[in-house]
Amino acid sequence: MNLEFEWDATKAKANFKKHKVSFEEGKTIFNDPFLFTFPDDKHSINEERYINIGISAKGRVLILIHTERQGKIRIINCRKATTRERRFYEEGNF
Repeated sequence: MNLEFEWDATKAKANFKKHKVSFEEGKTIFNDPFLFTFPDDKHSINEERYINIGISAKGRVLILIHTERQGKIRIINCRKATTRERRFYEEGNF
C-alpha cells in the first residue's frame, strides 16, 4: 500500500522550530510495524484526528497527529515522545 502525505509548509516549518522534528521524518513512522494509532477525540471537533506513536527512520519514538483528507494523510503536528509515552510504546501498554 502506497500512502500519500501532505502538510502545510508554514506549519511544518513552525513545528520543526518548536519540536526539532520534521514532517518528512514523521511520516516514516508509518513504516513501523508496531505503529499504534488511536482517535484523538479531544481534538476531533471539526474533523477526525488521530494520534500515532511509532519509531521513525532515525530511530526516535515520535508522536504524530494527522487527519485524512481526500485519501491523503495530512500531518498536523509531530514531536518526540515524552519519557512516559516512550515507555508505554516500548511496553505496548496502549
